[in-house]
Amino acid sequence: MKLFDSELKILEALWQHGELTAGQLARILAQDTGWNRNTTYTVLKKCIDKGAVCRIDPGYRCQALVTREEVRQEETHQLIRRFFDGSAEQFFTAFLDGERLSPQEVERLKELVNRLQ
Repeated sequence: MKLFDSELKILEALWQHGELTAGQLARILAQDTGWNRNTTYTVLKKCIDKGAVCRIDPGYRCQALVTREEVRQEETHQLIRRFFDGSAEQFFTAFLDGERLSPQEVERLKELVNRLQ
């Protein structure tokens, strides 16, 4: 599921606050982003249509149907497919190129690689 930045703002609010009514969500996003109610409802509808958020009646309560970790993993996989021909090795090479890692970071990466084998 491809989510746009605006849709991620809806999810971030739901992840942070839990279940919210559409009105509560609109107030939060007005304060955080300057969105008006119509913008929030339009983006919320897109999230519902994509299956990222569910609407619970009565009261138009909203819940995230995906976790932050699920979205993070999907976005990372899309990035790797798009820019690195699906190669995690190429991704890590580019990501770590020129970075200085502490011995502890190197050890944690080694442990991660060993768990994936």
